[in-house]
Amino acid sequence: MLIAGRCISLFAMSLSDEFWMEEALREAQRALTLGEVPVGAVVVREGRIVGRGCNRPLSANDPTAHAEILALREAGTTVGNYRLLDCDLYVTVEPCPMCAGAITHARIRRLIYGAEDAKAGAVHSTLQVLNHPKLNHKVEVRSGVLAARCMHLVQSFFRERRSEGDNSP
Repeated sequence: MLIAGRCISLFAMSLSDEFWMEEALREAQRALTLGEVPVGAVVVREGRIVGRGCNRPLSANDPTAHAEILALREAGTTVGNYRLLDCDLYVTVEPCPMCAGAITHARIRRLIYGAEDAKAGAVHSTLQVLNHPKLNHKVEVRSGVLAARCMHLVQSFFRERRSEGDNSP
C-alpha cells in the first residue's frame, strides 16, 4: 500500500510539475514577443506563483536580466525575504552559471527545468555549479519536464535568426 501511495504521489508531482512548466512556457513566449531568447521562469510557493520572469537582457540593457533572476527578484519581494527555502523554480532551459549561483543563494528547494543547455548549462550539461560538492545548500533537481516543447521554442528562435542573417543573442 505504501508503494502505491508513493507512486500516486510521484504521479501527482509529475502532473503538477507539468502544470507549472506550462506557466514558465507562457513566460518564454512573452520573451519571444519582445525579441528575446525565449526563456521563461516561475517561482512557486504553496501552490501559487510568487515570481515570474522572462528573458529581458536585450530590452532592459541588463546582462543579469535572465528569466530566473527576474523571477527570483519578484519572489523575494512577494515573500518578503531573499531566502526562498520553501519555493520551487520552474524554468524552460537549464540555468547558466549566474542563475545557478542565484538559485543557490536564494536557497530554492527544487529546480525543475525543461531543455538542457549544451553550451552554458550549469546544472548537468556543461558545468556543475548547482549542487557543487563544496557548496552547503543542495537543491533537488528534476530535468526534462516538457523538454521537447521547451527545446523547440529555443531552436525555432535561433533558426529564424540565422535565416534572417542576424547573429545576435
